[in-house]
Amino acid sequence: MRYHRSYTPWLLVTPALAFLAVFSLWPAVNTVVLSFTNVHKLSGGHFIGFRNYTLMLQDPALKDAIVNTLLFMVICVPLLTFLPLLLALLVERALPFMGFFRTVFYFPVIASAVTVALIWQWILDDRGLANQFAQQVGIVHRTIPFLEDRWLLLFSAIALTVWKGLGYYMVLYLSALGNVRRELHEAAAVDGAGRLRRFWHVTVPGVRGTMLLIAILIGVNSMRVFTELYVLGGRDGGIGGQDVSLVMLVQQAASGPDGRLGYASALSVFLFVLTIGPLLVLARVNRRNQA
Repeated sequence: MRYHRSYTPWLLVTPALAFLAVFSLWPAVNTVVLSFTNVHKLSGGHFIGFRNYTLMLQDPALKDAIVNTLLFMVICVPLLTFLPLLLALLVERALPFMGFFRTVFYFPVIASAVTVALIWQWILDDRGLANQFAQQVGIVHRTIPFLEDRWLLLFSAIALTVWKGLGYYMVLYLSALGNVRRELHEAAAVDGAGRLRRFWHVTVPGVRGTMLLIAILIGVNSMRVFTELYVLGGRDGGIGGQDVSLVMLVQQAASGPDGRLGYASALSVFLFVLTIGPLLVLARVNRRNQA
């Protein structure tokens, strides 16, 4: 019986461990190994040391990619951390047609990212709905280059990401708000606290764990942004290559004419290291708040 108890848990988790080892651990280790080689997709390679990392630091497109990716994260994290919370507070009320509004807010989540990006591309085009409306009401007298200007394209992609993610994070907050005790709000109201003070001192502490989780998810997804910029830009490389993200650089290096898998692997390792930094900061902030 003692022997049976010792190996049974390992036997049960073996399929999951095997899946993770084959499809997660091994590709990650292989990426690190390939980053030190000059392997191409149609030919083998050999060990070249840190040459890929040296070339990466000399790549002029890397600076634009880092700026775009970090700006994307810096704007998306606070917006998608607080706006869904306010939306969840709005739709949790027992008002008529509130179930309909919850469905409407969640609908963009289940829509294909490519489909949604193509719709936004049509809306933001020079002859799209946004420009036609702005000209008809007299806001502007010439077309706004939403998809031709680097910064307008970047902020358009950020707006698309925020709009598409609101419903998903709203559902997470709705689940967390259900665990906030009503007695705390009632006690605060009796003590004379207004809605804003009850929100800051009762609601926010009650959903702090969920808020940290959402911030981490948004930070990781922002560092991996690809579809929004790729589709809205309309072509690989975008506006002179200035609107690329780090993931787009990896894709270009791996799928280009040369298929530089070694260089793409070095970019992937750099992206991983850059992603880990904000996560460690958020984890440290959470640990300090719990202390």
